Amino acid sequence: MSWVSVAVELDPAQAEALADALVDLGAISVDITDADAGTDREMPAFDEPGEAKALGWERCCVNVLFEQQADHRRILRAACDRVGVTVPVDVQTRVIADQDWVSATQRQFAPMQVSQRLWVVPSWADSPDPAAINLRLDPGLAFGTGSHPTTRQCLQWLDDQMCPGWSVLDYGCGSGILAIAAKKLGAGRAVGVDIDPNAINASVANATRNGVEVEFALPDGVSEGAFDVVVANLLARPLRVLAPLLTARTRVGGSIVLAGILEGQVAAVREAYADSAELAVVYPSEGWVCLSGARTR
Repeated sequence: MSWVSVAVELDPAQAEALADALVDLGAISVDITDADAGTDREMPAFDEPGEAKALGWERCCVNVLFEQQADHRRILRAACDRVGVTVPVDVQTRVIADQDWVSATQRQFAPMQVSQRLWVVPSWADSPDPAAINLRLDPGLAFGTGSHPTTRQCLQWLDDQMCPGWSVLDYGCGSGILAIAAKKLGAGRAVGVDIDPNAINASVANATRNGVEVEFALPDGVSEGAFDVVVANLLARPLRVLAPLLTARTRVGGSIVLAGILEGQVAAVREAYADSAELAVVYPSEGWVCLSGARTR
């Protein structure tokens, strides 16, 4: 089976209404992107839960996927009529041939070296260095392949700072990559917490794949107590909201490690933890930073 991909440029104020109409009239999927992406006019648009932000792009591209037999021209005209938009003159169309999508997806993820001794290796790939500490990973439906800068920052911290026997809490564990890495780097106890049951399932499977014993649970399923290290790779706003909880879960003198923070968000996150820890920027990468410091009280 093949599909037809259609891309049209539109005013940002009209893009979301057109996208809704297209889905309602039979499009398989629709997404909206910055029409200037990849140029010096590209505008980043980072949005977090609880912080609504209107699209700030000057020009939008509405990308639509149709089944090949669908009359995509008729559907596009009907959607434009419904929302009162003139049918764009420049409509880019291409056919997407069917393929082995599992293999295509897997090809996006290759073994990745974090440090001289630490590698992240997809479950379907061979390790370039069998003697290294290899994290065998299948993300499934969970975040955390090791390819994102924020995940690498946390892995680098664990690789540099981990002491044998420490207890580690990974809050927002996703695929379980950080808790599993901590255990393979010598943690005495590693615990991963996530609000998504799919993440817990993926994490348990990945721990088994790596031959390590890690506890994974929903937030209410973790026993009380403080940890030597609490690491959270989330977003700036959740990190601020969770400051009392994450601090309470860190023993006095223990380390707090936070990632998912853009350079412009550092001050706000630091302020949320200022009463109990002085956090420093470490491992800046591609506009993202990691904050770490010891709990002082």
